[in-house]
Amino acid sequence: MLFGKLLPREGNFYEMFNQHAGRVVEAAHAFALLVKNYDDAELREKYNREVDHAERAADRVTHEVNRLIHKTFITPIDRDQIHKLINTMDDVADLLQDSAETMALYDLRRVNEEITRLTDLAVKCVERVREAVALIGSLGDAATAEAALKTCEEIDRLESDSDRVMRAAMSKLFREEPDVREVLKLKAIYELLETITDKCEDVANVIEGIVLEHS
Repeated sequence: MLFGKLLPREGNFYEMFNQHAGRVVEAAHAFALLVKNYDDAELREKYNREVDHAERAADRVTHEVNRLIHKTFITPIDRDQIHKLINTMDDVADLLQDSAETMALYDLRRVNEEITRLTDLAVKCVERVREAVALIGSLGDAATAEAALKTCEEIDRLESDSDRVMRAAMSKLFREEPDVREVLKLKAIYELLETITDKCEDVANVIEGIVLEHS
């Protein structure tokens, strides 16, 4: 009986994955509102704080998952997969926070169409990550496993779209922007935003590995 009490419920990990994914979506939505309302300094600051709040909440979940890995005798999936999944998801939250901070640090004066498009793709990617994460607790069901793989494929497509948008944005930037400082600012921001979708693709790759191993 005592031995059984020492084993945390397997569902704890899946629940925490979902909690973390929810916090990352919150950060993405707050960042999107920051971009949408960028001309309003008060709203910009408000949404910047919301991004920070969501990122810190995600960090707390990550810390708890990493702590629980070492306390749990039997885990529902491989320990390395748990560690890689939660920490890669946390990288997404960090990149959203980094993007908001970089825009403030570089004193970006205005948001252009390229930033808006990259933000939109990043938000869609993060939302798909949440959908995929929600499915991994039920991979014994073939339909659920197939749905998870299809969601991961959609994340891959969104990442490819983001990569194309960034390449076009960079080409336009170097052709048309005469101010070197603006070039440096925008280049850094484009790269950060595209990296969000790259990291979502990394999450999708981890999930695909879990699906293939456990379905």
